[in-house]
Amino acid sequence: MKFRTFTRHIREGAKNILRNGWMTVASIGAVTTTLILVSVFLAIVFNLNEFAKNIESDVEIKVLVDLTTTEDEVIALGDQVEQVKGVEAVHFSSNEEELDSLMNSMGEQGQAWGLFEQDNPLNHAFLVRAENPQETENIAKQIEGFEHVYSVNFGQDIVDQLFTFNNYARLIGVILIAALVLTAVFLISNTIKITIIARSTEISIQKLVGATNGFIRWPFFVEGLLLGVLGSIIPIVIILFGYHYIYQNLASQISINFVKLLPFTPFAWQLAAIVLLIGGTIGVWGSVMSVRKFLKV
Repeated sequence: MKFRTFTRHIREGAKNILRNGWMTVASIGAVTTTLILVSVFLAIVFNLNEFAKNIESDVEIKVLVDLTTTEDEVIALGDQVEQVKGVEAVHFSSNEEELDSLMNSMGEQGQAWGLFEQDNPLNHAFLVRAENPQETENIAKQIEGFEHVYSVNFGQDIVDQLFTFNNYARLIGVILIAALVLTAVFLISNTIKITIIARSTEISIQKLVGATNGFIRWPFFVEGLLLGVLGSIIPIVIILFGYHYIYQNLASQISINFVKLLPFTPFAWQLAAIVLLIGGTIGVWGSVMSVRKFLKV
Protein backbone atom coordinates (compact mmCIF):
# COMPACT_ATOMS: atom_id res chain seq x y z
CA MET A 1 0.00 0.00 0.00
CA LYS A 2 1.32 3.43 -0.96
CA PHE A 3 1.96 5.94 1.81
CA ARG A 4 -0.42 8.44 0.18
CA THR A 5 -3.19 5.85 0.09
CA PHE A 6 -2.47 4.91 3.71
CA THR A 7 -2.72 8.52 4.91
CA ARG A 8 -5.93 8.91 2.89
CA HIS A 9 -7.49 5.99 4.76
CA ILE A 10 -6.50 7.50 8.10
CA ARG A 11 -7.96 10.90 7.13
CA GLU A 12 -11.20 9.34 5.94
CA GLY A 13 -11.50 7.24 9.08
CA ALA A 14 -10.94 10.30 11.28
CA LYS A 15 -13.43 12.35 9.22
CA ASN A 16 -16.03 9.64 9.67
CA ILE A 17 -15.59 9.94 13.44
CA LEU A 18 -16.29 13.68 13.30
CA ARG A 19 -18.95 13.43 10.59
CA ASN A 20 -21.15 11.00 12.49
CA GLY A 21 -21.52 13.21 15.55
CA TRP A 22 -23.87 11.64 18.06
CA MET A 23 -23.40 8.16 16.61
CA THR A 24 -19.70 8.48 17.39
CA VAL A 25 -20.54 9.57 20.94
CA ALA A 26 -22.89 6.58 21.27
CA SER A 27 -20.23 4.17 20.02
CA ILE A 28 -17.55 5.54 22.33
CA GLY A 29 -20.01 5.52 25.23
CA ALA A 30 -20.88 1.86 24.57
CA VAL A 31 -17.23 0.88 24.43
CA THR A 32 -16.37 2.95 27.51
CA THR A 33 -19.17 1.49 29.62
CA THR A 34 -18.35 -2.07 28.63
CA LEU A 35 -14.59 -1.65 29.09
CA ILE A 36 -15.09 -0.18 32.57
CA LEU A 37 -16.91 -3.39 33.51
CA VAL A 38 -14.30 -5.51 31.72
CA SER A 39 -11.41 -3.74 33.47
CA VAL A 40 -13.05 -4.13 36.90
CA PHE A 41 -13.67 -7.83 36.28
CA LEU A 42 -10.13 -8.28 34.97
CA ALA A 43 -8.67 -6.66 38.10
CA ILE A 44 -10.85 -8.86 40.31
CA VAL A 45 -10.14 -12.06 38.36
CA PHE A 46 -6.36 -11.49 38.25
CA ASN A 47 -6.26 -10.78 41.99
CA LEU A 48 -8.49 -13.77 42.78
CA ASN A 49 -6.20 -15.89 40.65
CA GLU A 50 -3.24 -14.62 42.66
CA PHE A 51 -5.07 -15.39 45.90
CA ALA A 52 -5.77 -18.90 44.61
CA LYS A 53 -2.12 -19.40 43.69
CA ASN A 54 -1.02 -18.25 47.15
CA ILE A 55 -3.46 -20.64 48.82
CA GLU A 56 -2.45 -23.52 46.58
CA SER A 57 1.26 -22.85 47.17
CA ASP A 58 0.68 -23.34 50.92
CA VAL A 59 -0.65 -26.87 50.37
CA GLU A 60 1.86 -29.34 51.83
CA ILE A 61 2.07 -33.08 52.24
CA LYS A 62 3.06 -34.17 55.74
CA VAL A 63 4.83 -37.53 55.75
CA LEU A 64 5.12 -39.12 59.20
CA VAL A 65 7.99 -41.56 59.65
CA ASP A 66 7.67 -44.83 61.58
CA LEU A 67 8.90 -44.51 65.15
CA THR A 68 11.14 -47.56 64.74
CA THR A 69 12.99 -46.10 61.73
CA THR A 70 16.74 -45.64 62.16
CA GLU A 71 18.59 -42.42 61.34
CA ASP A 72 20.08 -43.89 58.14
CA GLU A 73 16.66 -45.13 57.04
CA VAL A 74 15.19 -41.65 57.65
CA ILE A 75 17.88 -40.11 55.44
CA ALA A 76 17.25 -42.73 52.74
CA LEU A 77 13.51 -42.08 52.89
CA GLY A 78 14.11 -38.34 52.48
CA ASP A 79 16.23 -38.99 49.38
CA GLN A 80 13.51 -41.26 47.99
CA VAL A 81 10.83 -38.60 48.53
CA GLU A 82 12.97 -35.95 46.82
CA GLN A 83 13.25 -38.15 43.73
CA VAL A 84 9.48 -38.40 43.26
CA LYS A 85 8.50 -36.68 40.01
CA GLY A 86 6.76 -33.36 40.61
CA VAL A 87 8.24 -32.73 44.08
CA GLU A 88 9.55 -29.17 44.40
CA ALA A 89 10.89 -29.14 47.96
CA VAL A 90 11.27 -31.47 50.93
CA HIS A 91 11.82 -30.20 54.47
CA PHE A 92 12.71 -32.54 57.34
CA SER A 93 11.10 -31.81 60.70
CA SER A 94 12.45 -33.80 63.65
CA ASN A 95 10.15 -34.99 66.42
CA GLU A 96 11.63 -32.25 68.64
CA GLU A 97 10.61 -29.61 66.08
CA GLU A 98 7.20 -31.23 65.79
CA LEU A 99 6.77 -31.04 69.56
CA ASP A 100 7.83 -27.38 69.65
CA SER A 101 5.40 -26.59 66.83
CA LEU A 102 2.59 -28.37 68.66
CA MET A 103 3.31 -26.52 71.91
CA ASN A 104 3.43 -23.14 70.14
CA SER A 105 0.19 -23.79 68.26
CA MET A 106 -1.67 -24.53 71.53
CA GLY A 107 -0.50 -21.42 73.38
CA GLU A 108 -0.49 -21.68 77.18
CA GLN A 109 -2.21 -25.05 77.08
CA GLY A 110 0.65 -26.40 75.03
CA GLN A 111 3.07 -26.03 77.92
CA ALA A 112 1.69 -29.28 79.31
CA TRP A 113 3.36 -31.10 76.41
CA GLY A 114 6.71 -30.07 77.87
CA LEU A 115 6.50 -33.19 80.01
CA PHE A 116 7.21 -35.26 76.88
CA GLU A 117 10.46 -33.51 75.95
CA GLN A 118 12.56 -36.33 77.46
CA ASP A 119 10.38 -39.13 76.04
CA ASN A 120 9.00 -37.65 72.82
CA PRO A 121 6.13 -39.75 71.40
CA LEU A 122 5.86 -37.80 68.13
CA ASN A 123 7.11 -38.96 64.72
CA HIS A 124 9.78 -37.40 62.58
CA ALA A 125 8.15 -35.81 59.54
CA PHE A 126 8.88 -34.66 56.02
CA LEU A 127 7.03 -31.61 54.69
CA VAL A 128 6.68 -32.00 50.93
CA ARG A 129 5.67 -29.30 48.46
CA ALA A 130 4.62 -30.11 44.88
CA GLU A 131 5.74 -28.11 41.84
CA ASN A 132 2.14 -28.17 40.64
CA PRO A 133 -0.28 -28.07 43.61
CA GLN A 134 -2.86 -29.89 41.50
CA GLU A 135 -0.56 -32.95 41.60
CA THR A 136 -0.49 -33.04 45.41
CA GLU A 137 -2.81 -36.05 45.69
CA ASN A 138 -0.89 -38.12 43.12
CA ILE A 139 2.43 -37.42 44.86
CA ALA A 140 0.93 -38.25 48.26
CA LYS A 141 -0.30 -41.62 46.99
CA GLN A 142 3.17 -42.49 45.68
CA ILE A 143 4.88 -41.58 48.95
CA GLU A 144 2.27 -43.51 50.93
CA GLY A 145 3.61 -46.76 49.47
CA PHE A 146 7.21 -46.14 50.56
CA GLU A 147 8.79 -48.22 53.29
CA HIS A 148 9.07 -46.65 56.77
CA VAL A 149 6.16 -44.26 56.09
CA TYR A 150 3.72 -44.27 59.01
CA SER A 151 1.09 -42.02 57.40
CA VAL A 152 0.64 -39.32 54.78
CA ASN A 153 -1.64 -36.35 55.37
CA PHE A 154 -2.48 -33.40 53.13
CA GLY A 155 -6.09 -32.68 54.07
CA GLN A 156 -7.47 -34.42 50.99
CA ASP A 157 -11.11 -33.34 51.40
CA ILE A 158 -10.23 -29.69 52.01
CA VAL A 159 -7.61 -29.63 49.23
CA ASP A 160 -10.02 -31.19 46.72
CA GLN A 161 -12.69 -28.63 47.60
CA LEU A 162 -10.13 -25.83 47.38
CA PHE A 163 -8.90 -26.83 43.92
CA THR A 164 -12.48 -27.33 42.69
CA PHE A 165 -13.51 -23.89 43.96
CA ASN A 166 -10.45 -22.21 42.42
CA ASN A 167 -11.05 -23.88 39.06
CA TYR A 168 -14.71 -22.87 38.99
CA ALA A 169 -13.87 -19.30 40.07
CA ARG A 170 -11.35 -18.97 37.24
CA LEU A 171 -13.77 -20.43 34.70
CA ILE A 172 -16.60 -18.11 35.79
CA GLY A 173 -14.27 -15.12 35.58
CA VAL A 174 -13.21 -16.00 32.03
CA ILE A 175 -16.84 -16.53 30.96
CA LEU A 176 -17.95 -13.17 32.40
CA ILE A 177 -15.10 -11.30 30.72
CA ALA A 178 -15.75 -13.05 27.39
CA ALA A 179 -19.46 -12.18 27.65
CA LEU A 180 -18.67 -8.52 28.29
CA VAL A 181 -16.22 -8.37 25.38
CA LEU A 182 -18.77 -9.97 23.04
CA THR A 183 -21.36 -7.46 24.26
CA ALA A 184 -18.98 -4.62 23.41
CA VAL A 185 -18.37 -6.09 19.94
CA PHE A 186 -22.12 -6.38 19.38
CA LEU A 187 -22.79 -2.80 20.51
CA ILE A 188 -20.06 -1.19 18.47
CA SER A 189 -20.77 -3.30 15.36
CA ASN A 190 -24.45 -2.32 15.44
CA THR A 191 -23.60 1.33 16.02
CA ILE A 192 -21.15 1.35 13.13
CA LYS A 193 -23.62 -0.60 11.01
CA ILE A 194 -26.12 2.26 11.35
CA THR A 195 -23.55 4.74 10.09
CA ILE A 196 -22.62 2.41 7.23
CA ILE A 197 -26.26 2.01 6.16
CA ALA A 198 -26.38 5.77 5.65
CA ARG A 199 -23.39 5.42 3.31
CA SER A 200 -24.44 2.22 1.55
CA THR A 201 -25.14 4.09 -1.68
CA GLU A 202 -21.66 5.63 -1.56
CA ILE A 203 -20.12 2.19 -1.04
CA SER A 204 -22.11 0.75 -3.97
CA ILE A 205 -20.93 3.56 -6.27
CA GLN A 206 -17.29 2.99 -5.23
CA LYS A 207 -17.67 -0.72 -6.00
CA LEU A 208 -19.22 0.01 -9.42
CA VAL A 209 -16.36 2.32 -10.42
CA GLY A 210 -13.81 -0.36 -9.56
CA ALA A 211 -12.77 0.34 -5.97
CA THR A 212 -11.40 -2.76 -4.27
CA ASN A 213 -12.87 -4.13 -1.06
CA GLY A 214 -9.69 -3.21 0.79
CA PHE A 215 -9.85 0.40 -0.39
CA ILE A 216 -13.41 0.73 0.87
CA ARG A 217 -12.84 -1.25 4.07
CA TRP A 218 -9.73 0.55 5.36
CA PRO A 219 -11.40 3.84 6.40
CA PHE A 220 -13.97 1.85 8.36
CA PHE A 221 -11.13 -0.20 9.83
CA VAL A 222 -9.46 3.03 11.02
CA GLU A 223 -12.80 4.37 12.27
CA GLY A 224 -13.44 1.25 14.36
CA LEU A 225 -9.89 1.33 15.74
CA LEU A 226 -10.25 5.00 16.76
CA LEU A 227 -13.64 4.33 18.38
CA GLY A 228 -12.14 1.46 20.39
CA VAL A 229 -9.08 3.45 21.46
CA LEU A 230 -11.10 6.54 22.40
CA GLY A 231 -13.51 4.34 24.33
CA SER A 232 -10.54 2.90 26.27
CA ILE A 233 -9.28 6.23 27.62
CA ILE A 234 -11.73 6.66 30.51
CA PRO A 235 -11.50 3.00 31.64
CA ILE A 236 -7.69 3.24 31.65
CA VAL A 237 -7.81 6.43 33.76
CA ILE A 238 -10.20 4.73 36.18
CA ILE A 239 -7.91 1.69 36.36
CA LEU A 240 -4.76 3.69 37.11
CA PHE A 241 -6.24 6.05 39.69
CA GLY A 242 -8.74 3.60 41.17
CA TYR A 243 -6.33 0.70 41.60
CA HIS A 244 -3.64 3.03 42.97
CA TYR A 245 -6.10 4.30 45.60
CA ILE A 246 -7.25 0.78 46.52
CA TYR A 247 -3.69 -0.54 46.70
CA GLN A 248 -2.47 2.32 48.87
CA ASN A 249 -5.41 2.16 51.28
CA LEU A 250 -6.23 -1.55 51.46
CA ALA A 251 -2.99 -3.45 50.85
CA SER A 252 -1.49 -2.35 54.18
CA GLN A 253 -4.68 -3.25 56.09
CA ILE A 254 -4.83 -6.86 54.89
CA SER A 255 -2.96 -9.09 57.33
CA ILE A 256 -3.85 -12.53 55.90
CA ASN A 257 -0.76 -14.07 54.30
CA PHE A 258 -2.36 -15.37 51.12
CA VAL A 259 -4.63 -12.33 50.55
CA LYS A 260 -2.27 -9.90 48.88
CA LEU A 261 -3.17 -7.46 46.14
CA LEU A 262 -1.01 -7.51 43.05
CA PRO A 263 1.44 -4.57 43.24
CA PHE A 264 0.37 -1.42 41.39
CA THR A 265 3.47 -1.56 39.21
CA PRO A 266 3.54 -3.33 36.83
CA PHE A 267 0.03 -4.81 37.22
CA ALA A 268 -2.03 -1.62 36.68
CA TRP A 269 -0.01 -0.67 33.59
CA GLN A 270 -0.28 -4.19 32.20
CA LEU A 271 -4.04 -4.11 32.80
CA ALA A 272 -4.29 -0.71 31.09
CA ALA A 273 -2.43 -2.11 28.05
CA ILE A 274 -4.81 -5.11 27.96
CA VAL A 275 -7.86 -2.82 28.07
CA LEU A 276 -6.41 -0.65 25.27
CA LEU A 277 -5.77 -3.76 23.19
CA ILE A 278 -9.29 -5.08 23.84
CA GLY A 279 -10.79 -1.69 22.95
CA GLY A 280 -8.89 -1.45 19.67
CA THR A 281 -9.63 -5.06 18.79
CA ILE A 282 -13.38 -4.91 19.39
CA GLY A 283 -13.54 -1.62 17.49
CA VAL A 284 -11.78 -3.08 14.46
CA TRP A 285 -13.69 -6.37 14.63
CA GLY A 286 -17.06 -4.65 14.97
CA SER A 287 -16.28 -2.36 12.05
CA VAL A 288 -15.04 -5.15 9.77
CA MET A 289 -18.07 -7.35 10.53
CA SER A 290 -20.47 -4.47 9.86
CA VAL A 291 -19.04 -3.37 6.53
CA ARG A 292 -18.59 -6.86 5.08
CA LYS A 293 -22.20 -7.35 3.94
CA PHE A 294 -22.25 -4.00 2.11
CA LEU A 295 -19.25 -5.00 -0.01
CA LYS A 296 -21.32 -7.60 -1.87
CA VAL A 297 -22.66 -5.67 -4.88
